[in-house]
Formats: sequence, structure tokens, C-alpha cells
Amino acid sequence: MRIEPDNKKLQYCGRIDWSIPNEPVFVYPCTSVGMKFTGNVLKIRIKNKNAYWDNFLGCIIDGKQMSLLLPKEGAAILDIPIEKTMTGEHEVLFFKRQDSCHELTVLGFEIDDGGRLLDMPTKLKRKIEVYGDSVSAGEVSEAVDYVGKEDPEHNGEYSNSWYSYAWMTARKLNAQIHDIAQGGVALMDKTGWFYEPEAVGMETAWDTTHYNPVFGSPVKWDFSEYIPQVVIVAIGQNDSHPQDYMKEDCDGEKAVHWRERYGVFLGKLKNQYPDAQIVCCTTLLQHDENWDRSIGQVVQEMKDPRITQYIFKRNGKGTPGHLRIPEAQEMADELAAYIETLEIEGWDE
Repeated sequence: MRIEPDNKKLQYCGRIDWSIPNEPVFVYPCTSVGMKFTGNVLKIRIKNKNAYWDNFLGCIIDGKQMSLLLPKEGAAILDIPIEKTMTGEHEVLFFKRQDSCHELTVLGFEIDDGGRLLDMPTKLKRKIEVYGDSVSAGEVSEAVDYVGKEDPEHNGEYSNSWYSYAWMTARKLNAQIHDIAQGGVALMDKTGWFYEPEAVGMETAWDTTHYNPVFGSPVKWDFSEYIPQVVIVAIGQNDSHPQDYMKEDCDGEKAVHWRERYGVFLGKLKNQYPDAQIVCCTTLLQHDENWDRSIGQVVQEMKDPRITQYIFKRNGKGTPGHLRIPEAQEMADELAAYIETLEIEGWDE
């Protein structure tokens, strides 16, 4: 039996492009679709567009996680192995493991001809949104043999947003997540690693559903679709490329300009979500502490009780490589505990 992508019993989460009916496009990490069904057949129809690396779809079926290799380009039907259960019922979550190294279109599902869709639990009331880079996306998180070390050579296979501190934090808080995260991204255009030499910054990507120029022009996001009570801004890691001007001269012209732009960015988020708590941070990934000092300076100057900064215990000193699962868990434990101390409007309604 074929299940169309717009079936009301499917449960989606994430900043999804629905501009073509029945062809939802997943761009950001942590974007997901879940369903409960009966029977012992499950297939997902997809279409992939590749920018770089190998691309993988995340799948958790009856609590067991697997990674599904996607075609470089074009459509495919992925057959999901299922173990029979006593009740004949199953629950599955498909999710985007990676960032805009690819875009994934969901074309539908197939279950047993005698199967049926069951109701999903009510969506979580708590909502968080994260603006960040590769660490927020869970890049190279599964390379657990490299805790505290530089990254191994890889081609995308170790990246898994499920194990990002961002999604771990959301799960600890029992919250939905929109993870606006891209590997290599900095705050401003022309800095950072993403889409060099014409680098695209978070200032350009933050309000879009599509932002990778490989896939065409940016498409604006309708912010009324999702209103978080907590917004995490984890930007300031890749901004030191190609020049670490904050380390060289924290009071220099370029440093002052960055702080101005960071303040403007926070103002845009505040304007979009006036009742949200905005938490500014960086990560355990090694970087000069002047970036955190600058963030703290901007937060202090804004004099808004709903805009705060959190500095992790091993902030900027935890690892020279990307965060692996234990390090992401460390961040999530700290960040979730901090968020729970805040007065958050609508958090427990």
C-alpha cells in the first residue's frame, strides 16, 4: 500500500520546503518524518541531490538505528529491514543525518497491502531552534575512536545529526527541534568554509529553506510555521577563517565590525521571536577565547534579560576535532541544565 507524503498520520519536524505539493524537501540536519504502521513491509521513496560527500539517510525502526546510503543523484526506493513484532505494530523515524551537502526529497512510502497507519503521539509542545555550524549538525560525531583527537579521513559516513549536541539537548528537554546548522558556516558572507571561495554566511542562510547555491537561489522560510520558545545561537567558530582577527586584535576594526554584525543578527532573531529565550554560545571545539569574550560583550550591551550567554566548562578547549558522541553528550547535559534554569514563556503549558 502506498502512503503519500502529505498523509495526515505522518509526523514531520524541521524546516521543510513544501513548495511542490507532495514532494517535501529536507535540507537541514535533524529534519524528520515519523510514522506508526502495521505489517512487515516498509519502503521509502526518495530523490537525492548531491553537492559533496556521500549522503546517508538516518532511520530508527522499532528503536534500532541504521544508516541508509543514498544515490548521488536521482530517485530510489529504499527497502527497510523489519523484525516481526508480537503486535505487528512498528514505529519508524526517518531523518536527515547531514547538512546541505545534499538535499533530500521524500516521494512517499510503501507498507503491506493489508497494513495500516496508526496515530502518532501528539507533537511535543516545547520547541527549540539552533543556529550553528558543523558541531550543531553532528558532523563526524560517530567517529568515536577519535574522541579528543583530530578528525579521521571521511566522506560523510560519520556525520549524524541524531548525535549532535543540538538534538541531544532537544531530547533531554523533551522538545521539538529545528536545526539551522551548516558545516563550515560563519556569521558573515565571505568568511568561514562553507561554499568557498564565495562563502555563504549565516546572515544569508538563517531565514531560508534553501541556501546552498549549488541547488539554486535561496528560498525564504515562513517563520509563522514554527515559533520556538528557546533559540540557541552557536556561531563564532568558523569566523576565524581565513583570518583570526579576533585572536590578533580583539579591539581592532574587523573585530568591532563582527560584534556589530553579531548584534544585528541577534536583533533579527529577537524581532522574529520576541518572547523567546536566546542563548548564545560556542562549543568545546578549540578556538580562541576572544570570540566568547566578544559574544559576551554584545550580549551585555544588548541589556535584554531574554538574551544570555552560556560558556561550557571545557569551552573552546575540549577537542581539536569535531565533537564525538560523548563530547556532544557533555555539551547537551550542560546546555539543557542551563536552559531549565531560565524563565521560558510557554515552556510548560
